[in-house]
Amino acid sequence: MNFTAKDVQALREKTGAGMMDCKKALTETDGDMDKAVDVLREKGLASAAKKAGRVAAEGVVVAYYDEANKVASMVEVNCETDFVAKNEKFVDALLAMTLSGSDETVSDAVQELFLVIRENMKVRRFVRVEGTVASYIHGGGSVGVLVSFDTDAADKAEFKEMGRNVAMQIAAMSPEYLSKD
Repeated sequence: MNFTAKDVQALREKTGAGMMDCKKALTETDGDMDKAVDVLREKGLASAAKKAGRVAAEGVVVAYYDEANKVASMVEVNCETDFVAKNEKFVDALLAMTLSGSDETVSDAVQELFLVIRENMKVRRFVRVEGTVASYIHGGGSVGVLVSFDTDAADKAEFKEMGRNVAMQIAAMSPEYLSKD
C-alpha cells in the first residue's frame, strides 16, 4: 500500500467519489493517482450502465437568457429521486459545465456527473431560442416556459414584467394552441 489518507482525500476531491471507493481504487493501483482515476471512471461507467434502465422521473428545469446576444436556452434534466433533483450540486454541476472549446459532449459530462451523484440521469429536453425572450420557472424548477416576442421594448422594465407574466400564465394554463386557427 503506497498511499496515505491524504492521497485518498485528494482522489476524493478530484473525482467526487466516495472515500471507500477512492481507497479501493488506490489499493488496486498501488497508489497511482492517474490509474486510480481511470479505475473509478470505469467502475462508474459500469455502474451507470446497470442503472440505465431505472426510471429518471424527478428533475429540474433551468433557463438562461443572454440579453446582450438575445439567445435563450432551457434544459430539463431528470434523475431518479427528488432528493438528488433538489440537491444544489445537481443543478450547479450542469450549469458549471462549459463544453465550448472542448471535445467533451453533454453525454460525457453527464457520465462524469454520475460518478459523483450515482443516479441515472437524462437530459430530457432542450430548447434554444433567439430573439427577445421572457422566461418563467415554476415550483423550484418543475415547469419552465420561454416566450419569444417581436418587440423593440425589451429593455424596458414594464416589458420584462409583462413578459414574465405571460410566461407565468402559459405555465399555469398549459395552452395547446395560440389561436382558434
